[in-house]
Amino acid sequence: MMNYQEAWGFLDNLQFFKIKLGLESMSQFLDSVGNPHRGLRFVHVAGTNGKGSVSTTLREILTRSGYKVGLYTSPHLSCVRERFRIDERFISEEAFARQASVIRKVLGKRQITYFEFATALALLWFAEEQVDVAILEVGMGGRLDATNVITPLVSVITNVSMDHEQYLGNTLAAVALEKAGVVKPGVPVVAGLAPDDSLAVVAQVCEERKAPLFLLGREFDAVRGPEGSWEYRGIDPSHSLGNLQCRLKGGYQIGNAALALAALEAISETLPVEGEAIRQGLLSVTWPGRLEYFCLADGKSVECPAEGATGQPKLRRYLLDGAHNPAGVESLRDALVSEFGYDHLILVWGCMGDKDVSATLTTIAPLAERIIFTRPESERSATPEQLAAILPEEQRNKAQSTATVKEALTLAVDMAQSGDLICVAGSLYLVGAARKILLGEVAP
Repeated sequence: MMNYQEAWGFLDNLQFFKIKLGLESMSQFLDSVGNPHRGLRFVHVAGTNGKGSVSTTLREILTRSGYKVGLYTSPHLSCVRERFRIDERFISEEAFARQASVIRKVLGKRQITYFEFATALALLWFAEEQVDVAILEVGMGGRLDATNVITPLVSVITNVSMDHEQYLGNTLAAVALEKAGVVKPGVPVVAGLAPDDSLAVVAQVCEERKAPLFLLGREFDAVRGPEGSWEYRGIDPSHSLGNLQCRLKGGYQIGNAALALAALEAISETLPVEGEAIRQGLLSVTWPGRLEYFCLADGKSVECPAEGATGQPKLRRYLLDGAHNPAGVESLRDALVSEFGYDHLILVWGCMGDKDVSATLTTIAPLAERIIFTRPESERSATPEQLAAILPEEQRNKAQSTATVKEALTLAVDMAQSGDLICVAGSLYLVGAARKILLGEVAP
C-alpha cells in the first residue's frame, strides 16, 4: 500500500514513457480488474477547446439535480487530485493512494501510460463510489484515447481545430476523424462544429454508425439577449429556456453552455433535470485557469473594484488563461479586447515548444504593453530566448525574459499599476505554476 506522495510519484514517473495512443493495453488492464466501467453510465466529452467548461457545467447541473456525479478531466493545474471529482469533492489523498496501489499491484511488470493509469484510477473510484453518472473528458483526440473504452449515454464534440498535429494529423479532416472516434453506434452526438471539413467528417461518421447528430446552430442554439442574458433553444422546443446567465467569462461560453444543455436534453429520459437546477448550475460554474479573473493586494485576495476605480495603489489585477493553441488564443485575444477594461496589458507568457508558437504568440503580443517570457518546469517548454526570437523585430523592445515563473510574476507586479492587467497565458503548465504561487492549490 503506497501513501499519497508515493502514489503521485509513481504516476509521475510514467511521464517518462512516450505517449502511446491505443486501446489494447487499457482494455486488457480493465479486464484484469473486473471492467469497472461496464456498470457505469457515462457522458463522453471530446473536442479541441471547451471540453473542461462543458464537462464542469454538466457536473454542476446534474449534481444540483440530486445525482451523484463523477468528473474526470485533464490536465491538472497544480495537484493531481484535481482530475478526479465526485460532486463538489476532489478525490481524497487516501482514496487516490488506495486505488493507485491496486493498479500497481495488478499491473505487475506490465507497462501502461500516465493517462491510462489516471483513467483507470478514475473508473475504479467511480465504480467503488457507485456514481449515478460519470463525465469523462477525452485527453487527446478520441479514437485511440484511453477514455474511449466506454459506451456513453451521449457523446459531445465541442469543436475541432488544429492541435497535437504530431499525433492527430496535419489537416482539419484528419484531426476531425480522430475526434469522431468517440462516436458509438446509435449513441446521440451533440456538437459545436463549424461548417468546414470537421463537420463533414463527423457527419459522415455519425451517418455510418447511425448515431443521431445534434448540431449547435441547427438542431439547438444559444441566442444572446440583453445585459449578458441568453436563451437556450432546445432540440425539442419544450426544453427551451430563456433569461439564462453564465458565470464563466468569455463570449464563447454560452456556446459551451448550450452544448451541455443539449447533452442533458439528449439523455433527459434517463437523467431528467429541472430548469431551476440548470439556472443555478450555470451561475455556479467555475473553471480555474480559464479566463480566471481576480485581484490581489499585498498578496491577499480582494474584491475587484469597478472598472476605472482608483485609490488602491497596491492592488493588482490578474487574468489567467490556459489557451495554448491558435483557436484558444484567438478567443483569449477577443476577450481581452471586448470583455476586460485596463490601462495597460502586461503579458506573462510561456508555452510548449511543440506547439504552433508563432501563431499563438503573434496573435496576442500586439495587445501587450510589456511582455515577460518565462519557462514552466517541463522538458517540452520553449526557452524565453526562443520565444523572444519569434516576436517581430519592432515588438522585441517591450519583451524581457526571466528564468522562473516566480521571477516573472514578481517583475509583472513591479511593472504594473492598479489599473493595469497582468495576463498569464500560453500554457496550462505555466498557468498552473502561477496560480499555485498566487492563490494556492485548486484541490483543498
